[in-house]
Amino acid sequence: MSAKTHLYDLFQPEHYDLYLDIDRAKKQISGKTTITGEAKAKSIAVNQKYLTINSVQVAGADVPFTVDDAAEAVRIDLPAAGKVTLTIDYAAKLTDTMMGIYPSYYQLNGEQKQIVGTQFETTAARQAFPGVDEPEAKATFDLALKFDEHSGETVIANMPELRAENGVHYFDTTKRMSTYLVAFAFGELQSKLTTTKSGVQIGVFATKAHKANELDFALDIAKRSIEFYEDFYQTPYPLPHSYQLALPDFSAGAMENWGLVTYREAYLTLDPDNSSLATKQQVATVIAHELAHQWFGDLVTMKWWDNLWLNESFANMMEYVAVDALQPDWKIWELFQTAEASSALQRDATDGVQSVHVQVEDPAEIDSIFDGAIVYAKGARMLVMARALVGDEALRKGLKAYFAAHKYHNATGDDLWSALSDASGIDVGAIMHSWLEQPGYPVVSATVAADGQLQLKQQQFFIGAGKEVGRKWQIPLNSNYKDVPAIMRDETVTLGDYKQLRSANGQPFRLNDGNNSHFIVKYDQDLLADILQNGALNPITKLQLLQDQRLLAEGSQIPYANLVPLLPKFKDDEDAVVGDAVYTVAGNLRKFVDPDSEAEANLRKFYDQLSAKQLTRLGWLQKPGESNDDQLLRPDILGAALYAKNKDAVAAAHELFMSNASNLAALPADIRALVLKNEVENLGDKELVTELLKQYRQTADASYKAGLAAAITSTTDPDIVKQLVGLFEDAGTVKPQDLRSWFRGLLNNKAGQQAAWDWIRSDWQWLEDTVGGDMEFPTFITVIAGIFRTPERLAEFKEFFEPKLQTPGLTREITMDTKVIETRVALVASQADGVNKAVAEAIAD
Repeated sequence: MSAKTHLYDLFQPEHYDLYLDIDRAKKQISGKTTITGEAKAKSIAVNQKYLTINSVQVAGADVPFTVDDAAEAVRIDLPAAGKVTLTIDYAAKLTDTMMGIYPSYYQLNGEQKQIVGTQFETTAARQAFPGVDEPEAKATFDLALKFDEHSGETVIANMPELRAENGVHYFDTTKRMSTYLVAFAFGELQSKLTTTKSGVQIGVFATKAHKANELDFALDIAKRSIEFYEDFYQTPYPLPHSYQLALPDFSAGAMENWGLVTYREAYLTLDPDNSSLATKQQVATVIAHELAHQWFGDLVTMKWWDNLWLNESFANMMEYVAVDALQPDWKIWELFQTAEASSALQRDATDGVQSVHVQVEDPAEIDSIFDGAIVYAKGARMLVMARALVGDEALRKGLKAYFAAHKYHNATGDDLWSALSDASGIDVGAIMHSWLEQPGYPVVSATVAADGQLQLKQQQFFIGAGKEVGRKWQIPLNSNYKDVPAIMRDETVTLGDYKQLRSANGQPFRLNDGNNSHFIVKYDQDLLADILQNGALNPITKLQLLQDQRLLAEGSQIPYANLVPLLPKFKDDEDAVVGDAVYTVAGNLRKFVDPDSEAEANLRKFYDQLSAKQLTRLGWLQKPGESNDDQLLRPDILGAALYAKNKDAVAAAHELFMSNASNLAALPADIRALVLKNEVENLGDKELVTELLKQYRQTADASYKAGLAAAITSTTDPDIVKQLVGLFEDAGTVKPQDLRSWFRGLLNNKAGQQAAWDWIRSDWQWLEDTVGGDMEFPTFITVIAGIFRTPERLAEFKEFFEPKLQTPGLTREITMDTKVIETRVALVASQADGVNKAVAEAIAD
């Protein structure tokens, strides 16, 4: 078969009977899969990976088969084409790769225990059972599960359990769905249950290492999300239950298995008595994202992986739509601006980036297209643009029709645009194709020409070298001037006499009001000055100005030094979204200073000036009645003050540490990581790090673990650094799912960078063997590219990774990240003197 021939073209399953006998002690799986379907030819194939196929039978008789490991398939010769029932007897291993069927490990009262669960997206269902493991191959599934069961254990799956006989658990037949959505789990679990107003049972499950009340927040958000989506989509949730399960070992953030959603513990469980607002927002948006998928991805599924965005982009937008409805006081769309828009704009400006819709066939390449900044964040911005164009009434009408037409089947992007176009009367597809099919985005230059005419010009924006190929976009301009066209289709547009336009509209000219369209604006000096001096700017507009100016500086379209005098204008703003923008820009100034240099000392003083007034206003501890913005802003301000080596801030952090030394977990969650990091950096010793490592191993609180890891990896002690690198491959301390954050922490630490870099180069094969089978693996390269800034490191990066360019799933990442580092090195070389001079002038004023 050619690479582009899908197995579904030759064999179309209709129903699976899955029998799995799992022996945890021996790490063995014995399975029998019976598939009823339509064979379009006498020679067919089904997927398998790492399976030992014992026999293939049709109507009780053995038929010839050949295992093709290279194609991850077993090829079968049938007596005849037509309706057929295959029975495949096989064996497999229970592994520790966090893919397929695997154990998750956790500690309870000093004893190691395990939960067995599943992760089948993208192509790992074939590691659990033979079948046509392609999104279009939807079928119904009956699951029968046997395992070495102990008393008190719970077993859950996509559908409710019907009965248990002779140690075998039988589950109800699923709806018609794709193989990658099949899921089950068993082990010692606690749970909390409730019911929606339409009768859907909602459950949250976790290990007993968690306090019971750590399930409450997720239960409430899950229940209200299902109710919201049933109303918004005007389409009932089609299953009897929606279970949410926290797995102690989980590679991704969460997975939308139909009826049994799986999560990292950090994204489901939280301590309601000591969790930051930011953590609550994160957990709520992740839950809302996965439950949006129950319709958009599960009920209707992309036809092939090239339309992955159809699942992920939509869910990424809907998580904010839902949480905004559930918790309007959170102003969650501001998080969208800081978390999604910023990452999409940064990533999408590097030449060679993938488009949202991308052709893909090889299983390794399928995993590599899960680019969070593009398929999730850019795609979500694209859909936010579409939502703004059609309005919510037409959006809901279109979605209802889309679900009705395609439920239990598959769809493409054009099917969605068609439904939205019919509902709104706008040719949505014509506008959105320019965003969907092309990589990158435009910068729109706004200038007043010599003859007084206000002119707009669009051109692709690049950070670093980029080949101009004449791409154009249909840009929703969203101007605050009423005479500006809604959509810019041409390369240039002349809007008219600027003075007349300015007088008629009574305010400075702006584009992309609300920052919802995926482009940036380059105003000429006079237009920008008018905005800064005379504009009544809301928080999103302030963020947008800082964001666009930073990107223009990153792209060398304006001097980077121009950003320095901008920051003091916004430093005392009490909106968290503005503070985030200020300290995002300030954080980017750090790449221009060498450690322990005069320039770094000046930058620390600049940080001190930026944060001083807010530090006094906010302090370290929450005050009664303070705003959500204050809670979200405080970590930015305290982090800036600690970077500044502000003596009062350092002393206050130490005092908080000492007063909570007997129970560090009791430190307020929003400042806990900062207090711990300060202690390790400035006052820590081996005894302290030993104690923090002990607590890291013992706690089940994911937020506390993250803070401990951030603190521990900030050590300046070379002996401790060596010890930490030695723990990277100790899964009893650093789980593979958490290794990337430990590696990033040490690599971003001047005292630990060399050791971390040496480790990943020397033990790359171990890393590939451990996490190489999942979509997180290429992001280790992304982490490195986000930190390296010198010609020496660039040369080392290229020397190590260029020989790996042909590795499936790594090619694009290595190519792009080489450009990212090259661009940063060139930017530092050309702009450092100007930036450091501007900082010196700022602190002298």
